[in-house]
Amino acid sequence: MTDYFKISDLLTDEHRLIQQTMRDFVQREISPNIEQWAQEAYFPPEIVRKFGEVGAFGPTIPTEYGGGGLDYISYGLIMQELERGDSGMRSTASVQGSLVMFPIYQYGSEEQRRKYLPKLASGEWLGCFGLTEPDYGSNPGGMLTNIKEEGDYYILNGSKMWISNAPACQVAVVWAKNEAGRIKGVIVERGMEGFSTPEIHNKWSLRASTTGELVFDNVKIPKENILPNIEGLKGPLSCLDSARYGIAWGAIGAAIDCYESALRYAQQRIQFDKPIASFQLIQKKLAEMLTEITKAQLLAWRLGMLKNEGKATTQQISMAKRNSVDMALQVAREARQIHGGMGITGEYPIMRHMMNLESVITYEGTHDIHLLITGADITGIPAFK
Repeated sequence: MTDYFKISDLLTDEHRLIQQTMRDFVQREISPNIEQWAQEAYFPPEIVRKFGEVGAFGPTIPTEYGGGGLDYISYGLIMQELERGDSGMRSTASVQGSLVMFPIYQYGSEEQRRKYLPKLASGEWLGCFGLTEPDYGSNPGGMLTNIKEEGDYYILNGSKMWISNAPACQVAVVWAKNEAGRIKGVIVERGMEGFSTPEIHNKWSLRASTTGELVFDNVKIPKENILPNIEGLKGPLSCLDSARYGIAWGAIGAAIDCYESALRYAQQRIQFDKPIASFQLIQKKLAEMLTEITKAQLLAWRLGMLKNEGKATTQQISMAKRNSVDMALQVAREARQIHGGMGITGEYPIMRHMMNLESVITYEGTHDIHLLITGADITGIPAFK
């Protein structure tokens, strides 16, 4: 394992066991199949139950609701190992835990927690998170999706776009404006009349993940399906904080996989009668890749400690997400060059990771939006408007 600054020494025995368990799971269930799944744009439905069995869904949710009851370092390590396998696989678990289970646990009623969380934790149900709309991505507060009170129900209308897990979901946590213009969380269940999830095809990225739309045409939502304990943008943005934290760790996993593949290839590939790893420019690439991975690992570890202490800020999470994904993309591109022409083939994971990361650098806050979040924090002047 790539760990140049011995970060594993900072982990507990439980952390190391969790990391090894997830690594073994990825090597057994994901790595042998992922290239074929990506080539065929196939999301394997059986992986959902397997994620539940291995504890990848809601690891920080208390055990009484089916979660793992683990800390945030554990959560980060799980995301890192999953993304060493594939960003789309990590997205499936990240959405389930941070964007579906987290808001139900944090903002839901006790009845909602008991009803939904155990089924989501076990993988019996797959969930998705509806915030982004066709015309509102970086500016979610402009959303048009809305709910209107009508007797014992609310009527939900609108649509969401670029939703991971949507075509396969049994439940969706959706954010919509009420008649007063306030944003509320709504739990929508598969089978509710007027609710559909068309799949988005022809993706060049996250091909082993299923992505779709959420369409609401006068969907009747029982009042008990409204998240009672949150109102406003704080709700969805807090979910995104949790998910972005997972990405900050996860993208490092993709970078590690690319780096380790490049190192092995450079040691084995013979040109001019010696391995290309002996050449200065290849060593420069490898040394810089490892340096950037190590810096990101240290940033993620420190962020995890702050999360455990309840001190991590939105802005710190934003910086780490942006840094990790940008780093991983640069590592993937350098690794592709080291592999030469072989780097574009499915014989190696490089192009799959690179294409995946082109989505990861955009979703849950684009590269530039995260830069402006940091800029606003350090200057006190928001540049969004």
